Amino acid sequence: MTDDLTHRITSSFDKQTMMQTLGAKIETVEQGRVVITAPILEGSKQQQGAAHAALTFAIGDSAAGYAALTCIPPEQEVMTAEIKINLLAPGVGDHLRATGRVIKPGRRLVIVSSEVHAVVDGQEKLIAILQGTMVPVAKN
Repeated sequence: MTDDLTHRITSSFDKQTMMQTLGAKIETVEQGRVVITAPILEGSKQQQGAAHAALTFAIGDSAAGYAALTCIPPEQEVMTAEIKINLLAPGVGDHLRATGRVIKPGRRLVIVSSEVHAVVDGQEKLIAILQGTMVPVAKN
């Protein structure tokens, strides 16, 4: 991991107002892997008190996208072309942790995955898996 890579990822992440709204933070940046955490805020819960699936999806998608960004040239960004989520368990805990990984990097398509865990008292429970495709695009 280089300081340039970390700066590139965190600078882009800091522009995402949705992540700010959710209280999400980047925890780890490595080549092909990014970890994002988010608290389970009162405004991020569903009717039964668990984290809303939208929170799970948002941080899982972003972690996968930023993992893809670590594998493409600096003059490009990525956009999600498609991503699928399997919700495995309710998001109950202190916060959620999404770990995005690159499965197969490419010039035109980057295949990615994410695992999202609920964390309570230091224990993690897998609550969702995502798999999708990111498309490199020119920076604006």
